[in-house]
Amino acid sequence: MADKAMQFEHITTDQQLHDFCESIAAAKLVAFDTEFVSEDTYRPELCLVQLAAGGQLAIVDPQPIEDLSPLWDVLCDPDREIIVHSAREEFHFCLRLAGRRPGRLFDVQIAAGFVGLEYPASLKNLVAQVVNETLPKGETRTDWRRRPLSKRQLEYAMFDVVHLERVRDKLAKRLDKLGRFEWFREEMLAWQDDQEAAEARERWRRVSGVSGLKPRALAIVRELWRWREAEAKRRDQPPKRVLRDDLIVELARRGTSDVKRIRALRGLERGYLQRHLPTIAASIERANNTPDDELPKSQRRETPQKLTVVGQFLATIVSSICRSSKIAPGLVATVQDVRDLVSYQLGVNGPIDEPPALAHGWRAEIVGNAVEEMLNGKVSVRIDDALSDDPLILERR
Repeated sequence: MADKAMQFEHITTDQQLHDFCESIAAAKLVAFDTEFVSEDTYRPELCLVQLAAGGQLAIVDPQPIEDLSPLWDVLCDPDREIIVHSAREEFHFCLRLAGRRPGRLFDVQIAAGFVGLEYPASLKNLVAQVVNETLPKGETRTDWRRRPLSKRQLEYAMFDVVHLERVRDKLAKRLDKLGRFEWFREEMLAWQDDQEAAEARERWRRVSGVSGLKPRALAIVRELWRWREAEAKRRDQPPKRVLRDDLIVELARRGTSDVKRIRALRGLERGYLQRHLPTIAASIERANNTPDDELPKSQRRETPQKLTVVGQFLATIVSSICRSSKIAPGLVATVQDVRDLVSYQLGVNGPIDEPPALAHGWRAEIVGNAVEEMLNGKVSVRIDDALSDDPLILERR
């Protein structure tokens, strides 16, 4: 299919957008993707929107269009299923630009994991595995902000949605056969809840290198992160271009609000940072004056050394259970998830705010309950055929 001429509408005016959205208003399924650039701005810049619905294909160019509301009305209709692949940015574009979630999301990447395919799989690999089609190459480094875009570039972008409905239908049949559609829907809703919460959450804990810092140093990281975010937003630049993560962590470790000592830190010699040294110092001073009971607590999850081997062993068992159950291990649990479950089941870290991921929902059904039974001695593990794909066998005692 990649070699055939593709027919699609290139939408560049408000009237064209209005007419196209009217023409697909009855469509119950809409395949949706975007092209964006995030290297130079505070938020990713939306450059193109690709749509496939009711047998029609279109690329929307948001640059010349003044009113995109017809597009968001289509994509955010709660009665419509929106088919996507790895939809993090698509979800956030809907939240930021429309103020709403997209309709009922069907993310083919997540669905693939529920039926035992590779996870996370690229769209190219997924299309090849599920519908035996090949996506074109050649435009992965395109600057989608530039105009005009060539026909080749537009076609390349269009292929991101051409096969999505067929992939969705194949995966939906497998989900039905395995009885996992409800699990999939549960995961999609939980994923959207997490993404929406992340949109409003202060993400200063994602600064690289904060693990192991003491509470006072974490308070400094938090204050410097807040200043960096505000400055990056004001300048419409990526936050790390304003102040690098490693500089934030080093400033937090030193803990000084003395401008002279801050100025001596290598990496702060840039002119614009020199101008902001008093503000940086004030942020550090504010953190240093934070009362002890208001300091952020470390979220580093400690696993007792004696349980590390148990956690590693059980992580291998969990992967084996997932493979035999035809579900991608990477979708179900990380090694840390398994360690958290072990600590929770054995009560080694005392009371916690909420049970770990593997202790409830579909993850508990797949592996969490089995891990609990192994810890309680109700289930044992043995090697059956060491050369088979699934050599480990679980036996109830």
